[in-house]
Order: sequence, then structure tokens, then C-alpha cells
Amino acid sequence: MDWLIIIGTLVALVGLAGLVVSAVRVLRARRAGLDDDALKDAVRRAMVLNMGAFALSALGLMMVVVGVILA
Repeated sequence: MDWLIIIGTLVALVGLAGLVVSAVRVLRARRAGLDDDALKDAVRRAMVLNMGAFALSALGLMMVVVGVILA
């Protein structure tokens, strides 16, 4: 089950990268000095990425745990 651990690690890392990208997008939007509605829009778009990346990261970690248990 080594392949499950490796694939799970890669999936978790992609999810982690998505979380970082989401945080960077929100920081850029805050520093851009956008008005309230535009800032809410930017945060809303980043939230979609954030939730998807979090789910992907959790799925990857579950794959790693299952791979370790089965190994």
C-alpha cells in the first residue's frame, strides 16, 4: 500500500498549495484597497478555492492514514 501513501501525500500537498493560494488572494485583495463590495466578492471567490483545497487536503490525509493502516 505504499502507492496509496505516496498518492495521498501528493493530493494533500496539492490541497495545501490551494490553501496557500487562497490566502495569498485574500491578502492581495485586502492590500489593493478595494471598496467593500469588491472585497467581499474577492473573498467569496477565494472561499470557494479555500473549501475545495481543504477538502482535497483532508482526502489526501485520509488516503495516507488508510495506506499506513493497510501497510
